[in-house]
Amino acid sequence: RIHVRDMPGKPDIVLPRFRAVILANGCFWHGHDCHLFKMPATRPDFWRTKIERNRTVDARVKAQLAGDGWRVGVVWECALKGRTKRPLDEVLAACADWLQSDEQGLEIRGQ
Repeated sequence: RIHVRDMPGKPDIVLPRFRAVILANGCFWHGHDCHLFKMPATRPDFWRTKIERNRTVDARVKAQLAGDGWRVGVVWECALKGRTKRPLDEVLAACADWLQSDEQGLEIRGQ
């Protein structure tokens, strides 16, 4: 299932069989510490506030999902594009391995 509206944060991918969700996070919008994120020079106060709020919401959503018994995986944009991207088969294999494991969390970022 994708974009399930009745779950915290409306996760991008929901896999009920594995009791797992995968969030696909854009590096800019979620303020990731990678080469794809750069604070805009125009209206920096607006953007700083917006991105900090997004980070706060991200943490709350992950905690809510975990509290509801869901395992939470995050795939960052930099894992899929840019100079640090990983081969797609490597990203998919990491997700598949995680789904088959008992690990509570997963984070895939650029190399």
